[in-house]
Amino acid sequence: MRRIAVIVALGALLGLFGGVVTASPALARGPQWTFLDFGKHFTEPAVLCGFKIRGTQLVDKAYIKTLNSTGGSTTFLITGSARIALTNPANGKTITQNVSGPVKLIVNADGSSILRAKGIGPFGLGPADQKRFGLPGLFIFAGALTASTAPDGITTTSLTLHGHMVVDVCAALK
Repeated sequence: MRRIAVIVALGALLGLFGGVVTASPALARGPQWTFLDFGKHFTEPAVLCGFKIRGTQLVDKAYIKTLNSTGGSTTFLITGSARIALTNPANGKTITQNVSGPVKLIVNADGSSILRAKGIGPFGLGPADQKRFGLPGLFIFAGALTASTAPDGITTTSLTLHGHMVVDVCAALK
């Protein structure tokens, strides 16, 4: 249910929060940071752009730190280096993009969340939120993006972008 928020939070990720933890690369980052393995491939659902998107992780040097609060919220800090290729399997069109972030995702005890992303990263919106915010289903942004998600983990309740859209992924791959 939190797929869109997680996708955004992990920077390239879109659909990616599963990972393998490896100790030695994380030691180079510092204490409490863990290497975040996004995996080599992922697929984004057709709901974002009207067609499925196949993703390939070209550079995956991301690290995550998890902080738990006494109030029941969990904060995920993500930093590092990430580059992805996004492909429309129907026509073979592909774009590649740096999506290194960094990202801060706060998941509250009630399931709502706040995402604060800076730098360059991806963001995805379902059809209702695309209409409400006037943005494409999947885009790469540069600058600072803040988004809040309702407890359902799907509905974006607020969205601000202080920066610009680098690529409308849906249009580029159509």
